[in-house]
Amino acid sequence: MSRAEESGRSTADEASLEEAPGSDRAGDPHSVGLVATHHLTLDGPFHCQSGDVLPSVTVAYETYGTLSPARDNAILVAHALSGGSHAAGYSSPADRKPGWWDVMIGPGKPFDTSRYFVVCTNVLGSCYGTTGPSSIDPTTGRPYGLRFPLVTIRDMVDVQARVVSALGIERLLCAAGGSMGGMQALQWLASYPSRVDAVIVSASCLRHTAMQIAFNEVGRRAITSDPNWNDGDYYGGPAPGKGLAVARMLGHITYLSNEAMEKRFGRRQRGPREKFRPTFEVEHYLDHQGQSFVNRFDPNSYLYITNALDTFDWHEEIAAVDRALRSVLEGKRALVLSFTSDWLYPTEQSYEVATALSVRGMQVERHEVRSAYGHDAFLLEAEEQGPIVRDFLGAALAARRRVPGN
Repeated sequence: MSRAEESGRSTADEASLEEAPGSDRAGDPHSVGLVATHHLTLDGPFHCQSGDVLPSVTVAYETYGTLSPARDNAILVAHALSGGSHAAGYSSPADRKPGWWDVMIGPGKPFDTSRYFVVCTNVLGSCYGTTGPSSIDPTTGRPYGLRFPLVTIRDMVDVQARVVSALGIERLLCAAGGSMGGMQALQWLASYPSRVDAVIVSASCLRHTAMQIAFNEVGRRAITSDPNWNDGDYYGGPAPGKGLAVARMLGHITYLSNEAMEKRFGRRQRGPREKFRPTFEVEHYLDHQGQSFVNRFDPNSYLYITNALDTFDWHEEIAAVDRALRSVLEGKRALVLSFTSDWLYPTEQSYEVATALSVRGMQVERHEVRSAYGHDAFLLEAEEQGPIVRDFLGAALAARRRVPGN
């Protein structure tokens, strides 16, 4: 069963093969406990990078810890593809599992909520409380569907910046995230370099390769080939669930490693082999992952968010402001993490991230963490990556407080 939360707001795009160390009880002293999801409607219309305008945007977000009187301890945690704002703790006493990064966020954990004020927003285009294609278009009174504008990583970060401002935070101590969350952290450096002191980029990249785009395209094609897709206007009728399930199954394979799958499933079967029906344990596992995803995610959101992943290119984002950025980024801190068994976002791409930040004057710390979890490792390896993150954040906070006026 997946470590990633299986219900609504508490999901990540990765799910593990095994339980990982971390709190799983609301009474755990290292848990943030019961938490509430808040909703903020941004003032005025929102202008997308595409040039389209959304008349209104509502954002789901959660916060953990306490903002210091100096407002200097705020960390933005950004989620991955199908994640939500529920990153830690429990939404209700009935929850079986905590938020998607609970192993890392809480009192005494790497993102120590006794020291830091942690904010997590659901991204623009999603379906967990933030405006997306399943939201009601106020001009028509019907769900947007494909009338929703194409969104980008820059758009997601622009929304985050407005939420951070609404919380009274002028400057983040750190923007952090894995996978798509790492892209958002990088985008903060391009869009709001003076508003962030440090970034943590985990299991991510500067831009997708052809192979990474190909995996996403197959997933999108599975959805749009479903007879129920109806050009994205399926709301109120049967959704393209079979296509979304196949997309999830394919994506889920890329989040894992061969070693972990062999250890968990091998070639074990359930009963005799039937003609073209799931018999191997791994087949049943993928069926479960696909169906559980259908029960909690919007197919159009999958199309929009994977498109944002594929079109992100930090080289292009940084090009327009690169000359001015050099003086702003000088001395800022970056932690770049990769994982040995992650073949979806391999270590070589983290090298590229580290190099790109280093040549722009940032103080870059890079680590490759040994793990058998595959791409899932950034969600699960608290024991291995935890001390690295804890030390990095401690140094960033100390550096900020050493400078008068900060």
